[in-house]
Amino acid sequence: MKHPKVQSAIAMNDHILVIEFDNKQKKKYDITPLLGKEMFSPLKNPALFKALKVEQGGYAVVWNNSIDISEYELWRHGQVLS
Repeated sequence: MKHPKVQSAIAMNDHILVIEFDNKQKKKYDITPLLGKEMFSPLKNPALFKALKVEQGGYAVVWNNSIDISEYELWRHGQVLS
């Protein structure tokens, strides 16, 4: 099954991402459960958390060379925003 690609991503307070996919659906994704993992712990820094980018092609949201979240994960586990 093909997943929609990430069109835009905004970092909100409280470690919430608001993702808009290329099918126009918006979802919110809470990264709090990931912060316990070593890879994601730098995102506890609000300035870094807000410095996200959408990877070219919409395959992931990225912060730096070692921190990213795939479009699959965001699509599967994000909560639909009405």
